[in-house]
Amino acid sequence: MFANLTSGLDFQSKALVLRAERQRVIASNIANADTPGFVGRDLNFKDAMSNAVGTSKGVRLSTPDANSTVNSRSTTHPQHIALAGSTFGLSGSSSSLAYTTQSQPSLDGNSVDLDRERANFVDNSVRYEATLRFINGQSKTILSAIQGQ
Repeated sequence: MFANLTSGLDFQSKALVLRAERQRVIASNIANADTPGFVGRDLNFKDAMSNAVGTSKGVRLSTPDANSTVNSRSTTHPQHIALAGSTFGLSGSSSSLAYTTQSQPSLDGNSVDLDRERANFVDNSVRYEATLRFINGQSKTILSAIQGQ
């Protein structure tokens, strides 16, 4: 019975970790907006969450974020070494971290679009806050059930 109570919290905690990781990646893109040759990265939240919870549990996830345009290449050049290991601290792998497609041509080869990154940053911040509020509400509900109120 306790597992039924905490299953929702487990799902939301994994979502919170992935939202924090996506925020870190977006912040890195913004910080490197003026770096010549920098290729922006983004986290495909749907794939990462599927890997974290396992699709066998019947969890239906929403579509990826509307502002996210992600290319599934694992490296920028065939001779580059692909990233390996778990980046997110969950059972998911870094395969959900992909390169963004260049929406505006630039002479220095930088693929970061600041307008898109700012929009993604704000959208992800709002979703992060919503996840925190959901966890807080669920925790209060469980606590009041335990206390018998």
